Amino acid sequence: MQADRRRLIKTGLLVLSLGAAQLARGASMLAVRIWPAPDYSRVTLESDTALKTRQTFIDSPPRLAVDIEGLELNAALRELVGKVQASDPNIAGIRVGQFNASTVRLVIDLKRPIAPQVFTLQPVAAYAHRLVLDLYPAQAADPLEQLIQERATAKAEPTASALPHAGPVNDPLGELISKQGQASGKPAPTPMAPTTRKQDFEPTPSAVMDNPNHPPRQASTGTTDRLIVIALDPGHGGEDPGAVGPGGTREKDVVLKIAHLLRDRINASSVNGNPMRAYLTRDADFFVPLHVRVQKARRVQADLFVSIHADAFFTPQASGASVFALSQGAASSSAARWMAQKENKADLIGGINLGSQDAQVQRALLDMSTAAQIKDSLQLGSSLLREIGGVGRLHKPRVEQAGFAVLKAPDIPSVLVETAFISNPEEEEKLRSDAYQKQLTDALMRGILQYFSRNPPLARNRSI
Repeated sequence: MQADRRRLIKTGLLVLSLGAAQLARGASMLAVRIWPAPDYSRVTLESDTALKTRQTFIDSPPRLAVDIEGLELNAALRELVGKVQASDPNIAGIRVGQFNASTVRLVIDLKRPIAPQVFTLQPVAAYAHRLVLDLYPAQAADPLEQLIQERATAKAEPTASALPHAGPVNDPLGELISKQGQASGKPAPTPMAPTTRKQDFEPTPSAVMDNPNHPPRQASTGTTDRLIVIALDPGHGGEDPGAVGPGGTREKDVVLKIAHLLRDRINASSVNGNPMRAYLTRDADFFVPLHVRVQKARRVQADLFVSIHADAFFTPQASGASVFALSQGAASSSAARWMAQKENKADLIGGINLGSQDAQVQRALLDMSTAAQIKDSLQLGSSLLREIGGVGRLHKPRVEQAGFAVLKAPDIPSVLVETAFISNPEEEEKLRSDAYQKQLTDALMRGILQYFSRNPPLARNRSI
């Protein structure tokens, strides 16, 4: 008994000794990364233990000083200085030095005032402990205003698509552009009339819905003159690579390239003479939280939301493209439920803030709006699935439904497209192919226009 007690005491002393040695050694920096973007720039410091920091923001000239305790300057940390890109819209440079024996000071020189967010992340997936510095511009750009300016300054004549007329609307967006033209002394842009040129993506008579419960909207003989905005959402990005194929292809890279190709097609198209514009939730390699993707689409009052992904599974045999819409209740299949759970792990969703109304009223409004959104989303998904099936294999012949967080904009028809299984070696190779990326982009564009052929864009009250 006495021997056991002595053994326990020795073991406890050994544990305390090892703990003290770890504290004396301090944290070790494993990797540093910088993700520049117009929305914000992210600096990530990855270490073997959690880091404790103090930060101070100085206004003039704008810079952020971060003191990291329990850390010694090493080669990995010095690399941070050389990782700053000249094109970074927020960071002008980074200085790093040993402030005292146990503290490293990091000074980030900024190009403009910022609203910094500093936080830590626990180990997850392939990452150890992370200290994250998110540098948001103090004055964020208005994405809707940027789309307005693109339209107002566009010189090229848009291509027109032979789509049903959508009826006249009261469009504050057009009124704003007109006022801007009068204030600057320049003539306001004239309405863009349809041309008689043959289109690459003209809807075909065969584009009909399989579900008779979703009849097309009643089209009128009037015309509209307003911007039709399609929100494109390339999945993952930045710290989140998404799925990785057996050949090393990263989902975040493939879907961004497809989104860029589709953006160019959309920007060169129109619906009944109304110019289309694509808005990307991310247009470079940076991370966007799921709820922010929804917020971005709502900020530009998008007419459609298309999230682009590349699927993965445990085995390489799974193949084919899929299209998903939101489900108010249970998922349409166990596979759809699994897929939603996997995609939702990219970020935690906080929900949609409908204001300070009574909770029951908020719930009723959301339910009413979501039911209509899901109905339109299923129509959009069917149009996309039909066209995608013409260029590649489908994993399921119908639109699946599940609780995808990124599809929860209650007022925007939203779908998530899994372009292929990147975990399948053959499909990974196709996703890397320029030819297949173009075919897939063509199919997505045709599907979007097919949707509008039966569902002319509704009047939108774009409040600026």
